[in-house]
Amino acid sequence: MRNLYALTIRLLLASGFLLSPVTAHAETVTVAVAANFLPAMRDIATAFNNTSDHHVQLSSGSSGKFYAQIVNGAPFDMFFSADRAKPLALEAKGLSVPGSRRTYAEGALVLWTTRRDLKLDGAAALKQGHFGKLALANPRLAPYGAAAVQVLEHLGLADSSRQHWVMGENIAQTYQFVATGNADLGFVALAQALSPQAASAGRFWPVPGAWHAPIQQDAVLLRDSPAARTFYAFVASDAATSIIRRYGYRIPTRGQAANLTP
Repeated sequence: MRNLYALTIRLLLASGFLLSPVTAHAETVTVAVAANFLPAMRDIATAFNNTSDHHVQLSSGSSGKFYAQIVNGAPFDMFFSADRAKPLALEAKGLSVPGSRRTYAEGALVLWTTRRDLKLDGAAALKQGHFGKLALANPRLAPYGAAAVQVLEHLGLADSSRQHWVMGENIAQTYQFVATGNADLGFVALAQALSPQAASAGRFWPVPGAWHAPIQQDAVLLRDSPAARTFYAFVASDAATSIIRRYGYRIPTRGQAANLTP
C-alpha cells in the first residue's frame, strides 16, 4: 500500500498536477497610483509582469482620495502619490512600512490646448484671457491642481480667472476636459502632454518650475510581503527609471531607493 502511495505521488509530479513552490507563492500586488503617473506605471507593471511570477494590479485616482481610503483601511500593498505630503502623513500615522518612503519621480506642469486657433504664447495666453474654460485638477485632492493654483497666484490671475475654472477630480479627468473640448486649455502633467494622443491632438507650453512648489512624488510600502518588496524595488531599477524618464519625469539624485530588500 505504501509503495502504491509513493508511485501515485511520483505520477502526479510527473504529470504537473502538483504546483511548484514558485507558482504556489505567486502573488498579486495591488498598487494605488496617482492619475498623472498611470501611463508610466502601466509600462513599468508590464515590464515587471513579463519577468516575474507575481502580477501587478493597478488602481488610479487622485492622491487625496487614495490617502483617505488608505487611512480607512483600503487593502493596497503600496501607494505612489503625486506629492510628498500624503506619504509623509501615512508614515507619521504608522500606516506604512518603516523606512519604505522614497521620492520616485519629480513631475512637471504644462499648459495644454487642443484649440488650433488659440495662441499658446506662454503666460500671455493666460493674461489675455482669450478662453472660456480653464481646466485644472482640484487643488484639495490633486497636487498638480495645487501647483496650477500657485502658478495663477504667481501671475496675479487666481481671482480674475476663477470664474473660468473647471476642476477635475484628478489630473486624468482634467486632461479629458481639454481633450474633449469642454475646456479651451488646461494645466496637465508633462507626462500626459508627451503621450502620442496628446501630441497629435494639441500643443503645450512648459510652465517654469520656479512658479510653483516642486512636485516631488513620493511612494510608500503599505504591506510587507516578498512580492510587494520585489515590485517596489523594481520601480527603482534601471529598467523602470528609464521608463519614468521617457514620460518626462526627473529622477531625484537622492532618496531614489528605500532601504529595503526583497
